[in-house]
Amino acid sequence: MQPHSRRTLLALGLLTALTACTADPRGTRPAGPAPTRDPDAPARLRAVADTDLLLGAYDNLLTVPGAQTALLQPLRDDTAQHRAALAQGLPTASPSPTGTPVRSLPTLPELALMERRTAESRLNGLDEVSPSLARLLAAVSASNALHAAALGDPTPVRTPDGRTEATPAARTSAVPALQTALGAEHAAVYGYGVVGAHLPDDPQRADARTTHAAHLAQRDAWQRLLTSSTAAPTPAAGGYQLPFPVASPADAAKLAVHLETRLTTAYADLVTALPAPYRPSAATALREAALRARHWGAPATPFPGLPG
Repeated sequence: MQPHSRRTLLALGLLTALTACTADPRGTRPAGPAPTRDPDAPARLRAVADTDLLLGAYDNLLTVPGAQTALLQPLRDDTAQHRAALAQGLPTASPSPTGTPVRSLPTLPELALMERRTAESRLNGLDEVSPSLARLLAAVSASNALHAAALGDPTPVRTPDGRTEATPAARTSAVPALQTALGAEHAAVYGYGVVGAHLPDDPQRADARTTHAAHLAQRDAWQRLLTSSTAAPTPAAGGYQLPFPVASPADAAKLAVHLETRLTTAYADLVTALPAPYRPSAATALREAALRARHWGAPATPFPGLPG
């Protein structure tokens, strides 16, 4: 875990001060109703601290003569949006978008490594926060992974270990959301059959075959989870309506973008809908869909899968 920034520590101090103000000065009883504590506040503060370090690294690199501003500035802008979203609801001492200066000037590979490790850290404790914050952290983690890839780091992001075991009741309540995820993967498997059929026999078609295999594997994973929950997986439909006619390689790439973008939305919603033990699986699926969407030419977004 990255160390807290000075600003974040000030925010923690403010929280303590606000709590102390409500106590009776004689220390015998509270002067009034105890303040409502946001259970997500510690996780938000940690996420803001990590984001401050990234902002500081971007700010340092952008001051170097000849910096790759066209590459770095959009990623820095995304990171500032991450911070604003993560700081919502925190004390007023914390929402400034200014980053924490780093001790040395990072290189682009070091910045890419910071982004990848931050993508991983976002998912630690994902089963301990509210569904809405889990969804936001999953989307921001996916964006960090996209940044790492844009900066030249192709290393896969690791999913946290040590997932808590789902209770029988949690497995039962997960069934509707898992069936929705399975249906989305059935449609993606069908869609990539169309994509591959309209690409020339070159690296693009090989990419389509690889992606088709990835969706088959994800489909099978959801089927196994449903079976372990004593639910019968919903079978694929005989066919699926395409969102537009596909008659050329350009149409095929556009369809691939559509499929993956649709999946990012489905998986962001799944993070919210699934019981806590299953959230890392949904967040991982969201990230992989976002990376594939980028590969096929989807425009960049700071919050993959989230509206607006």
